[in-house]
Amino acid sequence: MENSIGYKLLLIILLLVPDSLFAQTPLYRYRQQINQDSLVLPSPNDTLPKKRFYRGAGLLLATNLAPWVYDRYIMKEDFARVSLNTFRYNLNPGHWAWDNDRFITNQFSHPMHGSIAFNTFRSNGYSFLQSIPASFAGSYMWETFAERQAPSINDFVNASFGGIIIGEMAHRLSGKLVNNRSTGVKRQVNEVLACLINPISGFNRIVDGKWGKVPSGSFGVDSSKAYAEFDVGFRNYSLTNRNSNFGWSGRLKVRYGSPFEKCKIPFSFFSLNSEFGKDHTNQFSMINVSGSIRGWPLYSTEHTRHSGRLTANFDYHNLEDFFYGAQSVNLNLYSSYSYSDKFQVNTVLGAGPVLLGALPDPYIYNDRSYGYCSGAGVNVGADISFGKHLFYRFNYRGGWFKTWNGNASGYALNIITNELGANLNQHFIIYGEPGFYSFDGNFKIEKDINRTYRYLKFGLRYGFSF
Repeated sequence: MENSIGYKLLLIILLLVPDSLFAQTPLYRYRQQINQDSLVLPSPNDTLPKKRFYRGAGLLLATNLAPWVYDRYIMKEDFARVSLNTFRYNLNPGHWAWDNDRFITNQFSHPMHGSIAFNTFRSNGYSFLQSIPASFAGSYMWETFAERQAPSINDFVNASFGGIIIGEMAHRLSGKLVNNRSTGVKRQVNEVLACLINPISGFNRIVDGKWGKVPSGSFGVDSSKAYAEFDVGFRNYSLTNRNSNFGWSGRLKVRYGSPFEKCKIPFSFFSLNSEFGKDHTNQFSMINVSGSIRGWPLYSTEHTRHSGRLTANFDYHNLEDFFYGAQSVNLNLYSSYSYSDKFQVNTVLGAGPVLLGALPDPYIYNDRSYGYCSGAGVNVGADISFGKHLFYRFNYRGGWFKTWNGNASGYALNIITNELGANLNQHFIIYGEPGFYSFDGNFKIEKDINRTYRYLKFGLRYGFSF
């Protein structure tokens, strides 16, 4: 579904939504918020959300039917010209294959499609775990009945697993915007933004007559603390031995919840990091979503806190010279040290398997400029606050991969970021961020490749809680 208008709208939505180490919240503000993060439990007079199976099933069917109608009858795409013969062929499990669609289609568009399928049930009264089958079912329906080409293994994994991660993030974030006591213009703005983030929830609120209304009772009001940062500045990505010019850039980060609270609730803590800009790279260049599946409180004292978290992660990097997409699972150790207001430290250490990744293959395989692989990854981060004004952040991410589908090869990927910033006041921050990507590909037949991509970013940041 390369030209679906729905995917393009979803791309715009993500750029509008108000990797992190505690979502990069300034530490002195983070300590003030951490103990206030609590979801309101239902009172005896409240009722639990009603599970609406038939509405969810109908919307799940519509999420596939609507884009297929657009592709088939408006765009007149050849892949959408399905028939009974294609159905019979695609129903055979032995015909599944790896496709050769564009990187953005496979690694971004399909996960976005899967997120809508997930929310057809998540936004209709079903829990996180109960909604997971909807993501897989929606992906299977599309691969089997909406495309003429053979069902794609990579699309099924990307849309299903990636859709769950993005879908639950969208569900939580849209709920945060509407499940509060806001009224007037702010209520209407929140309703529109929530609908853009999670169209299924917006549709339900219109149909149920809830649009613009404050929730009744205490249940449904989300009091979890969320923090957002919006950057405007300049960036420069340079390939080894090649100069490039600065271009404008924007970045949006969101942290929801705390790594030390509500450990048993899926996605009670998640982070979103997205970046876009105008230079020699692609305009939309990055999105990372990491959500907690399960956590365990660990040793804590008056000045320190520790927590273990199992996270599900979605990564999409699409620069002109380098691209990387993956879904992974990590086991992380989060720690917070606060001995005074003048010196505070947050750290994270994590590792886990990369279930399916896509990395550049300059030698082309099956008309595709990237190969599919699996492997393992690690992440190490530190966030150091010097009083209320200066902070330094370091993050390292590494990965080692083996190709499943592509030219026989192995990969090593390293990403290092450094950020130094100063708080101008309660909301505004100036920052500078140098870093680099290093990419090593070891091929069995072709010549090995070794590339380094250095970058520099600087700008002005606005941060706020909501």
